[in-house]
Amino acid sequence: MPLVFVNLLQYTGKKGGMETYARELYRELGNVPSEFEFVGYGSSEFMTQDHSWFPGEIVDSGISGENRFTWARGELFAVSRAAVRAHADLIHGPSMFGPMRSKIPVVISIHDLLYFSDPDFMSTPLYTEPVKWMEKRGAATASRIISISQVSVDAIRNYLHFPADRIDLIPLAGTPRTAHPEAPQQRESDHFLAVGVRRPHKNFEGLLRGFAAIPGERRPRLTITGSYGEDPLRPLVTELGLDDHVELLGWIERSELEHLFATATALIDASLVTGFSLPTLEAMLEGLPVVLADTPVFREVGGPAARYFDPRDPASIAAVVEQIAGDAGLQRRMADEGRVWASGFSWNKVATQTLDSFRSALANPRR
Repeated sequence: MPLVFVNLLQYTGKKGGMETYARELYRELGNVPSEFEFVGYGSSEFMTQDHSWFPGEIVDSGISGENRFTWARGELFAVSRAAVRAHADLIHGPSMFGPMRSKIPVVISIHDLLYFSDPDFMSTPLYTEPVKWMEKRGAATASRIISISQVSVDAIRNYLHFPADRIDLIPLAGTPRTAHPEAPQQRESDHFLAVGVRRPHKNFEGLLRGFAAIPGERRPRLTITGSYGEDPLRPLVTELGLDDHVELLGWIERSELEHLFATATALIDASLVTGFSLPTLEAMLEGLPVVLADTPVFREVGGPAARYFDPRDPASIAAVVEQIAGDAGLQRRMADEGRVWASGFSWNKVATQTLDSFRSALANPRR
């Protein structure tokens, strides 16, 4: 049986969507009959966490995924050597990067190329050029690349000059909540939810200015989750006079996030750029209406079930928020449309198409 060596050095518990991708993909691969076996190569942080979802042995790399220097050395050199020691037939890097050289075929999952397309939005400019170099080296070694949106596929062709016939477009899927309440909870009519770390491309400033453009007597509440430590949005919230309408939460437990998804009026995302949007599909599966920035990626993910606004125009944000908050019938229609749209995405599809990508790499391991 072919053995796939899975690079999990980036899995530390703090990487958001990339970790969700790796976890849900390999959980589903454990349920899909195939000719493959899997072994994971875990960061030191990963080894302290629950990894029962992984369908195979986990090798402790002894490498910290939070230390950028030891992590980078591990990505470039340790992964390929460990894969050879494990007698693997294929390396999969689910989190953007691959080894500098490899004696066996490599498949990399690239979620976006924001360091190339939008470097001004990166919160760590010191690392922009090193990350771009690592992404180029990984692509030069890869037999195939998996990507999650057409926008990202186009970026891979444009910036990495990777052949189109060796790129597999495999959109992601939402994950239903694991713990449903015994009885459905009543949705609030004036409570919007936004999630994500405080990075420039998330455009939380634009979102807050949009809410500030709504007259106070008609302004819904807004909860923003996902910050670490002291929230950098707090001064702006106060400056805009939104303290009574905006709640800033840190990195919250899954159960608290589930409660917000079950009771909020709508999920809103004003991101200017991104590679995909897992929260969009998760919200739709919950019957939570979704309001998105009008960008090509969000149009791919949200389709006709979402409502859109100009993320750079506070008046546009304010208008769509007021429209949805004041129309219970529209909220119900959006919930129904969202469930139907999100059901077209599934982790089973992601898993089976990923296996096909592995097979193609083994059959034609060009580098």
